[in-house]
Formats: sequence, structure tokens, C-alpha cells
Amino acid sequence: MKRDAHIFVAGHRGMVGSAILRRLQAEGFDRLITRRHDELDLTDQAAVGRFFQAHPVDQVVLAAARVGGIQANNTYPAAFIYENLMIQANVIHAAFQAGVKHLLFLGSSCIYPKHAAQPLKEEDLLGGWLEPTNEPYAVAKIAGIKLCESYNRQYGTDYRSVMPTNLYGPGDNYDLETSHVLPALIRKFHLGKLAQSSDWDAIAADQARYGQIPEDIRASLGHADRSFGGVILWGSGRPYREFLHVDDMADACLFVMRLPAADLADAFRSAPPPAGGGDDEKPAHNLRPETCLLNIGTGSDLTIRELAEAVAAAVGYTGEIVWDTAKPDGTPRKQLDTRRCSQLGWRPRVDLREGIQRTYQDYLKG
Repeated sequence: MKRDAHIFVAGHRGMVGSAILRRLQAEGFDRLITRRHDELDLTDQAAVGRFFQAHPVDQVVLAAARVGGIQANNTYPAAFIYENLMIQANVIHAAFQAGVKHLLFLGSSCIYPKHAAQPLKEEDLLGGWLEPTNEPYAVAKIAGIKLCESYNRQYGTDYRSVMPTNLYGPGDNYDLETSHVLPALIRKFHLGKLAQSSDWDAIAADQARYGQIPEDIRASLGHADRSFGGVILWGSGRPYREFLHVDDMADACLFVMRLPAADLADAFRSAPPPAGGGDDEKPAHNLRPETCLLNIGTGSDLTIRELAEAVAAAVGYTGEIVWDTAKPDGTPRKQLDTRRCSQLGWRPRVDLREGIQRTYQDYLKG
């Protein structure tokens, strides 16, 4: 990667894209290209094609996506699959047509089967049924991986895919209808702490800053009758999850973008090749030499209950935690096997509890 390379960061206003942009700027890259949604709708094929033809682009970071937690995925499955498929297909194809040889696609750990053996290896791709609650999003992300692989196979491009574990950090989404688990916990415990002290003005200010508080959560805060009963969380708290600070993810992305192609290929030589032969032969896995897929994570996880306790401590919430077991848990466990990335030389730096504290301080700044 040359400092004078023209790099298009798609999705630069999102949590991941903004972290990658900050990291590129900090390292002296000064020909970065960004577009807001109102300037370029990535679901519009013609507009994306015109953009790539009009601007010199040497490399693309495809961090743009429609994202959300379990509730958002359950509520808007059509939007999640359609918008993500369109964004990925448009950007990857237009980049190829414009002669862009290098692209980094950001996927998600939800691409792996719900009941795959833990930790999840890159070879587990397409090895079983997906988690139903986020299947449309996962299918779209799998399609993005296969798009990159297919252009590499047919045209000799160098399009790479990274699969991050659950991310958190500055710039996260705290809308309780669409947020992921960790930012949702931060906001719920913050609201719970305010409700404990009957600070309704601060709760109103939080709503003005981070969006509407859903009626069920508002009712649980006890505003009407001053009967706050505790913070209500979905599920049993038993599933395990792994979390990576977004600044670590940005660091990993630059690391992968800089990897020599030969080193990346060597990292997959230990994997058995897909089986060939007749139609009745089942492949050993769905990775090809052109897949260029790497898991990015910490290599350790904890239960949602343990995470909730850690977030409550960081926020300073001391009230009751109520688990609504009528709500879904999602995938039982989703820990990534990150040995390949570690062998290549990358490891995370931000401790989870330190990262939660830093994220809460960012939340307070608004």
C-alpha cells in the first residue's frame, strides 16, 4: 500500500468504516475517497458505476452495510438481504470494471453454521444451517465472499475478505431497535442507572441524543409510577460471544491489506483442498485458493450474562438484572478460530473491560 494510493472507503460513517478511515489518516494516507449516502447510494448500480468511472481508485475498503442486532434482523429480513446484496454486487463489480485490482470486503461471523464446532474455522463456511434470526444477512455476506472469490478466480484480482467477530467501540449504534448486544447493554444500563435516581430529565436528554426509547423499555424504567424494577435483557444470558474493539479491527484490516499475496496463500496451504470428482462427492470444505478469507477476533469469549455484569460495572449500575427467557438467545456460541491471523503476525491489543469503559465514556460524550 503506497501512501499516495487513492483508497475508496465505502461506509466511512459507520463504526468500522470510520475506524478504518481514522487509522488510514493517522498513517499518512492523504488520497482517501469517501461519499455519504446522500452523495452516492451504493444500492444504485448506475450511480456506483458512474462514480468508479469518474474517480481514480486504486483500492477499495468495502465496509458499507446495513447492520443491526437480533431484533432488527428479525424485523427487517428483506431489507437486510436486499440492501447488502445490492451494495456488495454494485461496488465489487464496478470496482472490477474500473480496473481496481485490490479490494477488502468486511463480512461477519454470522456466515458460519449455527451448530458448527467451536471455534469457528474459515473452512466451516457453508458447512451447515445458519442461525435463523440473521440468516438473510448471513446469506448476503456469504454472497460477498463468493463474489470476491469468483472475481479472483475468473479475472485474477486480489479481492480479500475478513470476518470480524462482534465489534464495539466509538461510533457504535445505540438505537435500541437496531443495535447489537454490547451497545444495547451500555444504553440499557445507563438508562437503568438514571431511573434508579429518578433522573427523568437525563433520560429525556438521552432519548434526544440516541433515539426513541421503545415503549416496553420506557415502561420498565417506571417513569409513570416511579416503580423501576430493574433492567430487562433478552434471553437466558447463557450464549457465548466474542468481542473485538473496532480500533483493533481497523488495525487488522490494514494488516491484511498489506499482506503479500504469497503469505496469505501460504496460510491456507495446511487446509485440505476441496474434493473434486463426481457430483456425489462432498467437498471437504468450501475454501478455494482464491477465497482469501480470514477470521478476525480475540480468540476468547464469555457468556452474555458475564458481559452484562461487566457492562453494568463499567456504567455503575447496581440494580437488578431481569432475563426475559421468552425472547430468543440466538446462536449458542460463536467464537472464531483466529489461528491463521495470529500465525501471520496480527493480534488484538484492547482488553475487553478496558474497551467497554472507553466505549461508555464515548457514549457519555454523545
